[in-house]
Amino acid sequence: MDGRGGERAPDIATRPEITHRSDQDLLKILRAGIPEKGMPSFGALGSAKLSTLLSYVRSLQGKGSAAPVVGNTEKGKEIYWGKAGCSECHMLNGAGGFLGPDLSKYGENHSVIEIHSTIVKPEKAPGRAAMLPKSPPKTAKSTPGWCATRTTSPLQLLSLDGTFHLFSKSDLAAVHFRQESLMPADYGSKLSAADLDALAAYLASLARLKQKPGDGFEY
Repeated sequence: MDGRGGERAPDIATRPEITHRSDQDLLKILRAGIPEKGMPSFGALGSAKLSTLLSYVRSLQGKGSAAPVVGNTEKGKEIYWGKAGCSECHMLNGAGGFLGPDLSKYGENHSVIEIHSTIVKPEKAPGRAAMLPKSPPKTAKSTPGWCATRTTSPLQLLSLDGTFHLFSKSDLAAVHFRQESLMPADYGSKLSAADLDALAAYLASLARLKQKPGDGFEY
């Protein structure tokens, strides 16, 4: 129902090779189908219904009018780089942290509603969960971070401040892996409703921005 694929069909909501196709290309596929891959032709629906269907597919990709940007994007930009602390973990067009996913093109495949929901309830977000190993040497406190290797020695750990650590397994008191998200779960209370709308709007708007050398971002 969300266009993200199943047993019989591929993901048409988030796969770059699909979302980056032009409207004309997608309409051609809808009309002719892809018989060799099991997709029938929908040409019998007629041009009007095919256009409506295309608009719905675009809304699943976060590009349609079904998910309007209602927040203040300028305010959202200030919140992203300021009190929300998003840039401490996420990269945005070459700037920011790297512990979390790069959000430069996140708005291309996610609607404002999806972005808002992920900010408020990160544990509901699809994809690989963050591993938060606690790997304390016997004489030191635990060190949380991303574990680069789980089977080899020394154990490589990328701590939350971006520093790489090497631990010999024989010197570790314990290694604990947790499948919870590294993303804070308190944005729903930490940020106001207007702040959340603005932050979601800013991330969604980046999909419609283009960067010119030396000019920053422009619509």
